Amino acid sequence: MEHEPMKIPNRAIDTVRPLKVICAGAGISGILTAIRLPQHVQKLSLTIYDKNKDLGGTWFENKYPGVACDIPAHCYQLSFESNKEWSEFYASGPEILDYWRSVGKKYGVRKYMQLEREVLEARWHDDEAKWTVKIRNVQTGEVFEDSADVFISAIGILNKWKWPNVPGLHDFGGDLVHSAAWDTNFDYKGKDIALIGAGSTGIQILPKIQPDVKHVDHYVRGSTWVATTIVGEEVQKRVPDGSNFQYTKEEIEEWKRNPEAYLKYRKAIEQSLQSAHKITFRDSDAQKGARQFFTQMMQEKLKSKPEVSKHMLPDFPPLCKRLTPGPGYLESLIKDNVEVVIDPMEKVTREGIQTRDGKLRKVDAIICATGFDTTFTNRFPTYGKGGVKLGDKWKGFPSTYIGITTDEFPNYFVFAGPNQAMGAGNLLILFERIAEYTAKALSKMQTQQIRTMVPKARSVSNFTRFCESYFANTVFSLECSSWYKANSKTGKVSALWPGSSLHAIKVMDNPRWEDFEYTYVDGEDFGWFGDGWAEGDREEVDRAYYLDPENMDIPPGVTSGTVDPVYQSTHVNGVNGLNGTNGTNAVNGVK
Repeated sequence: MEHEPMKIPNRAIDTVRPLKVICAGAGISGILTAIRLPQHVQKLSLTIYDKNKDLGGTWFENKYPGVACDIPAHCYQLSFESNKEWSEFYASGPEILDYWRSVGKKYGVRKYMQLEREVLEARWHDDEAKWTVKIRNVQTGEVFEDSADVFISAIGILNKWKWPNVPGLHDFGGDLVHSAAWDTNFDYKGKDIALIGAGSTGIQILPKIQPDVKHVDHYVRGSTWVATTIVGEEVQKRVPDGSNFQYTKEEIEEWKRNPEAYLKYRKAIEQSLQSAHKITFRDSDAQKGARQFFTQMMQEKLKSKPEVSKHMLPDFPPLCKRLTPGPGYLESLIKDNVEVVIDPMEKVTREGIQTRDGKLRKVDAIICATGFDTTFTNRFPTYGKGGVKLGDKWKGFPSTYIGITTDEFPNYFVFAGPNQAMGAGNLLILFERIAEYTAKALSKMQTQQIRTMVPKARSVSNFTRFCESYFANTVFSLECSSWYKANSKTGKVSALWPGSSLHAIKVMDNPRWEDFEYTYVDGEDFGWFGDGWAEGDREEVDRAYYLDPENMDIPPGVTSGTVDPVYQSTHVNGVNGLNGTNGTNAVNGVK
């Protein structure tokens, strides 16, 4: 059989293709990008653009009273960067921001970041295999362009906030503030306040402002499960009512002296957080038990206002929408200076809010804690192959391949996109794995001379089909208004990972590269083979490097004395090429 001659490229098999990468967003995902990509991707040019003045994303932007994380602080940190000095079990927003700033400083991420630079548009050019990104200088208004081989969107799930849709809202004559754009000069003390919204933000704001305001009209449109704090059993060991607590100086000093004691404590909390997956399934014993417990707890705390209890208790099961742990919230609802307003808002006047029953409640200020656009379509426009607009492609449903990328958008990766949030379990460990997955993909592009990679349409369809079938057995797809379903009651679940946190880790750790389509630098899919040379053949280097102990993978189970002593201390985990030493790149074992 005759074969067409192959044009052999003039490069060694281990020649690495340089890559330029643009990332939009300098929150947690952007910080992880700035840590993992330079660590694992060779010949990398990385630029991260963000509209804000500082890194930190949501923790930089949110400054409302009571802003905090309802995940235990010792779980809401990087696996490889422990903070043993968290002051509270549930950390405040400012303390969390300080943590991410310290991480950024330690790992030198700021050198990759251009702040106060807002991404306006990203467009793929198939003829050049490049992304062109339009950016606006926030200070000057100047718009300029940058281009890259790869574009990463790391702008977050809850990024684009919105005002509530109430007629006359902007005709109000007093202070009008939104929780996501809090005016730090606004003073609520001694005033009559209208607080709109009883989601996770409103639940944090009310207990913080209630003692200091004259009166609060709290507008609660729907019912919601106000749960005990996450990993609440650990809190109740210290505080019987399940509220937050501060760590003692002695505890912190002990953890700093004794890393093993700290690891034991951190793992115990993590174990609890990662053990809630079974609650997410319909009619499971765990789900029934949770519902009974939360019902009794809410009824007990609201017994002095039974009408509020009746309205607040949902007819849908816990976790159908995000559980909202709220230390002090239910207790605030029954205070004399708090009125829970159930009747729907009809309009806002210059003096206050008029409800459908015709009653006008006059206030000095309106606080809107009303949430975000969670459709994944109303972000900056992103255009893929043939000019297809991502917002249009995702208008009905944001279909992706394992939440990270989508067909028709080559060399495109997403953090905190569709199907990447967690209904139960640790979210940050998933973000870490997404950063590592992306690094593996880029390393593959470099070493195998790949020009473009994009998931197959069938791979995207398979993931979407799995999500629909999986969520049909969970409480997430039951009827309730939830941002998991783009704030609809009966839509498809678009925000959550279809599985447990541990399941997501396994998926990200073992990429299925066969689920992608590729084009190649030379137009030759065997170009990765090079010209028959390795770079070490042409350079004066150690050509017997594989005999060095740090480059060996010693099989386990050997008995002492049967291995050359020089190798006895060597143990390199060869699975997936990870955990190499002496500068060995942990992604694909590339130096």
